[in-house]
Amino acid sequence: MHKFLRSVGFSMYQKRKEIENLLQELAENGEDVKRLRIEKDTELVRIRAEAAPGMGVAICGVEEDGKFKAEYYYPYLSSTDVSSVSDCSIQRHAEKETYAGLLDEYKVGISLIFYIDNAMEYQERKIRKEIEEVSSACLTGLSVSGKILLPVQKTANQIEKAKVASKNRNSLLEAAKNGDEDAMETLTIEDIDLYSQISRRIMKEDIYSIIDSCFMPCGIECDQYSVIGEITHIETKKNRFTEEEVYDLTLDCNDLVFHVGIRKDDLKGEPMVGRRFKGQIWMQGTVNFKKPEDI
Repeated sequence: MHKFLRSVGFSMYQKRKEIENLLQELAENGEDVKRLRIEKDTELVRIRAEAAPGMGVAICGVEEDGKFKAEYYYPYLSSTDVSSVSDCSIQRHAEKETYAGLLDEYKVGISLIFYIDNAMEYQERKIRKEIEEVSSACLTGLSVSGKILLPVQKTANQIEKAKVASKNRNSLLEAAKNGDEDAMETLTIEDIDLYSQISRRIMKEDIYSIIDSCFMPCGIECDQYSVIGEITHIETKKNRFTEEEVYDLTLDCNDLVFHVGIRKDDLKGEPMVGRRFKGQIWMQGTVNFKKPEDI
């Protein structure tokens, strides 16, 4: 089974036969069906079975001679909130006709890789030779376990200073990427100073009072991350098939805003705006393509 199927409220489906029956039911009742003809008698088909608004399971496969054959499926959580407008490239996975997005995102200090949810739109553009350049990305994440952390107390002055420092660091990172040696040297000195400060503070402070937020790769899969982010909005969704409740948390992590879906029973603690979420997520997202007038 897909590890993150429980994240959208299907935790009770554990055995292969149960999941096969579920997928068959979802495929028969899926209302959002998209087709793309690739050969004379063959079509790519993507069926979205919505369990709650903006949340559900996508089933993908091929239809040959009028018969649909499912090849893979994945749970999804969608959002229309733009997370990033950084340069984004798209690469196909080796195993199947799925795609990953690669964002050069300075906010998190790494190249952010995510699973593309609207891959069929990209395939359609390739076939029709339409614009494939990405203008922005709306990111979401799914988690199977998480904790709620209390916020780090800050004054208004500290918050403002942190915003200015973050903006300056992003500018330095961009300059360093373009080969500016002074920017590289400045960043190196800042990292040494930061390491020194943390080493002194860790002797008498809790780690989570020092680290306000974090975003770093986790495990061997390139689209999974360990995150700590401030909760800015909370929405509770109910899976219409299982009646399980799922939290849709909007997080601000290193100035990167994205949504995280987690089953209510898998989250330890009471989520509230201002508190922090800590957990491992599978990052996915929708890419928005440039229009002809934007080129």
